[in-house]
Amino acid sequence: MDPQQLKHALGAGLLSFPVTAFDDRGRFSPDPYKKHISWLSGFDASALFAAGGTGEMFSLLPDEIPMIVAAAKEAAGDTPIVAGCGYGTEMAVQVARSAEKAGADGILLLPHYLIDAPQAGLYAHVKAVCDSVDIGVMVYNRDNAVLQPDTLARLADVCPNLVGFKDGTGDIGLVRQVTATLGDRLTYLGGMPTAELFAEAYLGAGFTTYSSAVFNFVPGLAVDFYNALRKGNHETCRTYLTDFFYPFMAIRNRQKGYAVSAIKAGVRLQGFDAGPVRPPLTDLTDEEMGLMEALIAPYKS
Repeated sequence: MDPQQLKHALGAGLLSFPVTAFDDRGRFSPDPYKKHISWLSGFDASALFAAGGTGEMFSLLPDEIPMIVAAAKEAAGDTPIVAGCGYGTEMAVQVARSAEKAGADGILLLPHYLIDAPQAGLYAHVKAVCDSVDIGVMVYNRDNAVLQPDTLARLADVCPNLVGFKDGTGDIGLVRQVTATLGDRLTYLGGMPTAELFAEAYLGAGFTTYSSAVFNFVPGLAVDFYNALRKGNHETCRTYLTDFFYPFMAIRNRQKGYAVSAIKAGVRLQGFDAGPVRPPLTDLTDEEMGLMEALIAPYKS
Protein backbone atom coordinates (compact mmCIF):
# COMPACT_ATOMS: atom_id res chain seq x y z
CA MET A 1 0.00 0.00 0.00
CA ASP A 2 1.27 3.46 -0.91
CA PRO A 3 2.17 5.51 2.22
CA GLN A 4 -0.44 8.14 1.42
CA GLN A 5 -3.10 5.47 0.97
CA LEU A 6 -2.12 4.08 4.36
CA LYS A 7 -2.28 7.53 5.91
CA HIS A 8 -5.83 7.90 4.63
CA ALA A 9 -6.79 4.42 5.84
CA LEU A 10 -5.42 5.07 9.32
CA GLY A 11 -7.58 8.15 9.71
CA ALA A 12 -10.69 6.60 8.23
CA GLY A 13 -11.91 4.70 11.27
CA LEU A 14 -11.18 2.60 14.30
CA LEU A 15 -7.88 0.69 14.60
CA SER A 16 -6.96 -2.41 16.60
CA PHE A 17 -4.04 -4.62 17.63
CA PRO A 18 -4.87 -8.34 17.51
CA VAL A 19 -3.32 -10.61 20.10
CA THR A 20 -0.80 -13.19 18.88
CA ALA A 21 -1.98 -16.78 19.31
CA PHE A 22 0.42 -19.24 20.95
CA ASP A 23 0.10 -22.99 21.49
CA ASP A 24 0.55 -24.71 24.85
CA ARG A 25 4.33 -24.71 24.32
CA GLY A 26 4.42 -20.98 23.65
CA ARG A 27 4.99 -21.22 19.89
CA PHE A 28 3.17 -19.03 17.36
CA SER A 29 -0.03 -20.80 16.35
CA PRO A 30 -1.01 -19.59 12.86
CA ASP A 31 -4.39 -21.30 12.36
CA PRO A 32 -6.13 -19.89 15.47
CA TYR A 33 -4.48 -16.55 14.75
CA LYS A 34 -5.85 -16.43 11.22
CA LYS A 35 -9.31 -17.47 12.43
CA HIS A 36 -9.34 -14.57 14.88
CA ILE A 37 -8.03 -12.08 12.30
CA SER A 38 -10.66 -13.21 9.81
CA TRP A 39 -13.39 -12.63 12.42
CA LEU A 40 -12.06 -9.16 13.29
CA SER A 41 -11.79 -8.13 9.65
CA GLY A 42 -15.54 -8.60 9.33
CA PHE A 43 -16.06 -5.60 11.62
CA ASP A 44 -15.46 -1.97 10.81
CA ALA A 45 -11.76 -1.45 11.56
CA SER A 46 -9.77 0.57 9.05
CA ALA A 47 -6.47 -1.22 9.85
CA LEU A 48 -5.16 -4.03 12.04
CA PHE A 49 -1.70 -4.05 13.63
CA ALA A 50 0.06 -7.43 13.65
CA ALA A 51 2.74 -8.16 16.26
CA GLY A 52 2.13 -4.85 18.02
CA GLY A 53 2.10 -4.15 21.73
CA THR A 54 -1.09 -6.12 22.41
CA GLY A 55 0.36 -8.76 20.08
CA GLU A 56 3.28 -9.18 22.52
CA MET A 57 5.93 -7.90 20.10
CA PHE A 58 8.28 -7.45 23.06
CA SER A 59 8.37 -11.25 23.53
CA LEU A 60 8.64 -12.25 19.87
CA LEU A 61 11.78 -13.34 18.07
CA PRO A 62 12.58 -11.02 15.15
CA ASP A 63 12.04 -13.84 12.65
CA GLU A 64 8.58 -14.57 14.09
CA ILE A 65 7.29 -11.12 13.14
CA PRO A 66 7.22 -11.65 9.34
CA MET A 67 5.50 -15.02 9.91
CA ILE A 68 2.79 -13.28 11.91
CA VAL A 69 2.46 -10.49 9.34
CA ALA A 70 2.10 -12.99 6.50
CA ALA A 71 -0.59 -14.90 8.41
CA ALA A 72 -2.47 -11.67 9.13
CA LYS A 73 -2.33 -10.62 5.47
CA GLU A 74 -3.67 -14.01 4.40
CA ALA A 75 -6.65 -13.75 6.74
CA ALA A 76 -7.49 -10.04 6.71
CA GLY A 77 -9.02 -9.66 3.25
CA ASP A 78 -8.92 -5.99 2.24
CA THR A 79 -8.08 -4.71 5.73
CA PRO A 80 -4.58 -3.15 5.79
CA ILE A 81 -2.03 -4.81 8.06
CA VAL A 82 0.57 -2.74 9.90
CA ALA A 83 3.53 -4.53 11.50
CA GLY A 84 5.03 -3.78 14.87
CA CYS A 85 8.72 -2.92 14.90
CA GLY A 86 11.14 -1.93 17.61
CA TYR A 87 14.32 -2.58 19.60
CA GLY A 88 17.63 -0.92 18.68
CA THR A 89 18.10 0.77 15.33
CA GLU A 90 19.84 -2.07 13.48
CA MET A 91 17.31 -4.64 14.66
CA ALA A 92 14.40 -2.27 13.96
CA VAL A 93 15.62 -1.79 10.38
CA GLN A 94 15.91 -5.56 9.96
CA VAL A 95 12.40 -6.13 11.35
CA ALA A 96 10.92 -3.36 9.20
CA ARG A 97 12.44 -4.78 6.02
CA SER A 98 11.36 -8.34 6.79
CA ALA A 99 7.81 -7.16 7.59
CA GLU A 100 7.64 -5.23 4.32
CA LYS A 101 8.82 -8.32 2.44
CA ALA A 102 6.13 -10.37 4.21
CA GLY A 103 3.45 -8.02 2.86
CA ALA A 104 2.94 -5.43 5.60
CA ASP A 105 1.16 -2.27 4.45
CA GLY A 106 2.94 -0.17 7.06
CA ILE A 107 5.22 -0.13 10.10
CA LEU A 108 4.51 1.01 13.65
CA LEU A 109 7.81 1.91 15.30
CA LEU A 110 7.53 1.16 19.01
CA PRO A 111 10.01 2.52 21.58
CA HIS A 112 13.56 1.23 21.39
CA TYR A 113 14.96 -1.01 24.10
CA LEU A 114 15.65 0.11 27.68
CA ILE A 115 17.81 3.22 27.56
CA ASP A 116 16.77 6.86 27.25
CA ALA A 117 18.05 8.74 24.21
CA PRO A 118 18.44 12.40 23.25
CA GLN A 119 16.32 13.96 20.53
CA ALA A 120 19.21 13.72 18.02
CA GLY A 121 19.42 9.99 18.63
CA LEU A 122 15.66 9.51 18.31
CA TYR A 123 15.75 11.49 15.07
CA ALA A 124 18.49 9.24 13.65
CA HIS A 125 16.63 6.11 14.82
CA VAL A 126 13.30 7.03 13.21
CA LYS A 127 14.96 8.26 10.02
CA ALA A 128 16.92 5.03 9.63
CA VAL A 129 13.74 2.96 9.83
CA CYS A 130 11.85 5.25 7.44
CA ASP A 131 14.73 5.17 4.97
CA SER A 132 14.88 1.36 5.07
CA VAL A 133 11.38 0.75 3.66
CA ASP A 134 9.03 2.11 1.02
CA ILE A 135 5.84 1.57 3.02
CA GLY A 136 4.35 4.04 5.49
CA VAL A 137 5.74 4.40 9.01
CA MET A 138 4.09 5.56 12.24
CA VAL A 139 6.01 6.49 15.38
CA TYR A 140 4.74 5.58 18.84
CA ASN A 141 5.48 8.35 21.36
CA ARG A 142 5.74 6.85 24.84
CA ASP A 143 8.06 5.82 27.65
CA ASN A 144 11.71 6.33 26.61
CA ALA A 145 10.94 7.42 23.03
CA VAL A 146 9.13 10.76 23.25
CA LEU A 147 9.72 12.90 20.18
CA GLN A 148 9.33 16.63 20.72
CA PRO A 149 7.32 18.62 18.15
CA ASP A 150 10.37 20.20 16.49
CA THR A 151 12.09 16.80 16.12
CA LEU A 152 8.94 15.32 14.63
CA ALA A 153 8.62 18.27 12.23
CA ARG A 154 12.21 17.74 11.05
CA LEU A 155 11.50 14.07 10.44
CA ALA A 156 8.32 14.90 8.53
CA ASP A 157 10.37 17.16 6.26
CA VAL A 158 12.90 14.46 5.29
CA CYS A 159 10.84 11.24 5.53
CA PRO A 160 7.95 11.32 3.06
CA ASN A 161 6.80 7.87 4.20
CA LEU A 162 6.40 9.02 7.81
CA VAL A 163 2.61 9.20 7.86
CA GLY A 164 1.44 8.67 11.42
CA PHE A 165 1.96 9.67 15.04
CA LYS A 166 0.62 7.53 17.87
CA ASP A 167 0.68 8.87 21.40
CA GLY A 168 0.91 6.86 24.60
CA THR A 169 2.19 9.60 26.91
CA GLY A 170 -1.16 10.99 27.99
CA ASP A 171 0.40 14.46 27.87
CA ILE A 172 -2.42 16.40 26.20
CA GLY A 173 -0.39 19.61 26.15
CA LEU A 174 2.38 17.90 24.20
CA VAL A 175 0.07 16.14 21.75
CA ARG A 176 -1.86 19.34 21.09
CA GLN A 177 1.44 21.08 20.31
CA VAL A 178 2.25 18.23 17.89
CA THR A 179 -1.07 18.48 16.07
CA ALA A 180 -0.83 22.29 15.96
CA THR A 181 2.73 22.15 14.61
CA LEU A 182 2.31 19.34 12.05
CA GLY A 183 -1.29 19.96 10.98
CA ASP A 184 -2.53 17.49 8.41
CA ARG A 185 0.98 16.28 7.54
CA LEU A 186 0.38 13.20 9.75
CA THR A 187 -2.51 11.07 10.91
CA TYR A 188 -2.83 11.13 14.69
CA LEU A 189 -3.67 8.01 16.70
CA GLY A 190 -4.54 7.78 20.39
CA GLY A 191 -2.51 4.99 21.98
CA MET A 192 -3.09 5.00 25.72
CA PRO A 193 -3.93 1.62 27.31
CA THR A 194 -7.70 1.12 26.98
CA ALA A 195 -7.77 4.11 24.66
CA GLU A 196 -11.53 4.59 24.97
CA LEU A 197 -10.95 6.02 28.45
CA PHE A 198 -9.05 8.93 26.89
CA ALA A 199 -10.72 9.16 23.49
CA GLU A 200 -12.81 12.27 24.13
CA ALA A 201 -9.79 14.22 25.39
CA TYR A 202 -7.67 13.15 22.43
CA LEU A 203 -10.43 14.09 19.98
CA GLY A 204 -10.34 17.59 21.44
CA ALA A 205 -6.57 17.69 20.93
CA GLY A 206 -6.87 17.10 17.19
CA PHE A 207 -6.69 13.31 17.00
CA THR A 208 -9.08 11.56 14.64
CA THR A 209 -8.82 7.96 15.79
CA TYR A 210 -7.27 5.53 18.27
CA SER A 211 -6.35 1.87 18.64
CA SER A 212 -8.90 -0.20 20.53
CA ALA A 213 -7.51 -3.22 22.37
CA VAL A 214 -10.98 -4.42 23.42
CA PHE A 215 -11.89 -4.67 19.72
CA ASN A 216 -10.08 -8.01 20.04
CA PHE A 217 -13.00 -9.57 21.89
CA VAL A 218 -15.96 -7.13 21.80
CA PRO A 219 -15.57 -5.60 18.34
CA GLY A 220 -19.21 -4.61 18.02
CA LEU A 221 -19.10 -2.64 21.26
CA ALA A 222 -15.80 -1.02 20.27
CA VAL A 223 -17.23 0.12 16.95
CA ASP A 224 -20.42 1.42 18.58
CA PHE A 225 -18.39 3.46 21.07
CA TYR A 226 -16.21 4.88 18.30
CA ASN A 227 -19.23 5.85 16.21
CA ALA A 228 -20.92 7.50 19.20
CA LEU A 229 -17.73 9.43 19.93
CA ARG A 230 -17.40 10.68 16.36
CA LYS A 231 -21.07 11.76 16.34
CA GLY A 232 -20.67 13.63 19.62
CA ASN A 233 -23.14 11.35 21.40
CA HIS A 234 -21.70 11.88 24.86
CA GLU A 235 -24.52 10.12 26.71
CA THR A 236 -23.92 6.88 24.80
CA CYS A 237 -20.20 7.18 25.46
CA ARG A 238 -20.86 7.72 29.17
CA THR A 239 -23.03 4.62 29.32
CA TYR A 240 -20.39 2.44 27.69
CA LEU A 241 -17.70 3.88 29.95
CA THR A 242 -19.63 3.17 33.16
CA ASP A 243 -21.08 -0.20 32.10
CA PHE A 244 -18.00 -1.70 30.45
CA PHE A 245 -14.78 0.30 30.22
CA TYR A 246 -14.40 1.35 33.87
CA PRO A 247 -15.14 -2.19 35.15
CA PHE A 248 -12.65 -3.52 32.59
CA MET A 249 -10.11 -0.96 33.81
CA ALA A 250 -10.54 -2.30 37.35
CA ILE A 251 -9.64 -5.81 36.17
CA ARG A 252 -6.80 -4.52 34.00
CA ASN A 253 -5.28 -2.61 36.94
CA ARG A 254 -5.05 -5.67 39.21
CA GLN A 255 -1.59 -6.62 37.92
CA LYS A 256 1.12 -5.10 35.78
CA GLY A 257 0.87 -6.38 32.22
CA TYR A 258 -2.85 -7.08 32.40
CA ALA A 259 -3.40 -4.46 29.69
CA VAL A 260 -2.32 -7.33 27.42
CA SER A 261 -3.25 -10.38 29.51
CA ALA A 262 -6.86 -9.26 30.06
CA ILE A 263 -7.31 -8.70 26.33
CA LYS A 264 -6.04 -12.19 25.55
CA ALA A 265 -8.35 -13.59 28.23
CA GLY A 266 -11.29 -11.90 26.52
CA VAL A 267 -10.31 -13.42 23.18
CA ARG A 268 -10.23 -16.90 24.74
CA LEU A 269 -13.62 -16.28 26.34
CA GLN A 270 -15.03 -15.46 22.91
CA GLY A 271 -14.03 -18.96 21.80
CA PHE A 272 -10.70 -18.34 20.04
CA ASP A 273 -7.75 -20.53 20.95
CA ALA A 274 -5.33 -17.65 21.54
CA GLY A 275 -3.33 -19.57 24.13
CA PRO A 276 -1.45 -18.08 27.08
CA VAL A 277 0.64 -14.95 27.24
CA ARG A 278 4.40 -15.38 27.10
CA PRO A 279 6.62 -14.56 30.07
CA PRO A 280 7.33 -12.11 31.55
CA LEU A 281 3.56 -11.53 31.42
CA THR A 282 1.18 -13.70 33.45
CA ASP A 283 -2.36 -14.81 32.71
CA LEU A 284 -5.42 -13.86 34.75
CA THR A 285 -6.36 -15.96 37.77
CA ASP A 286 -9.50 -18.13 37.73
CA GLU A 287 -11.28 -15.48 39.82
CA GLU A 288 -10.32 -12.75 37.36
CA MET A 289 -11.40 -14.91 34.43
CA GLY A 290 -14.80 -15.14 36.11
CA LEU A 291 -14.95 -11.35 36.36
CA MET A 292 -14.07 -11.04 32.68
CA GLU A 293 -16.66 -13.62 31.67
CA ALA A 294 -19.40 -11.75 33.55
CA LEU A 295 -18.31 -8.44 32.02
CA ILE A 296 -18.40 -9.60 28.42
CA ALA A 297 -21.44 -11.90 28.71
CA PRO A 298 -23.83 -9.28 27.22
CA TYR A 299 -21.52 -8.85 24.22
CA LYS A 300 -20.60 -12.47 23.44
CA SER A 301 -21.07 -13.48 19.82
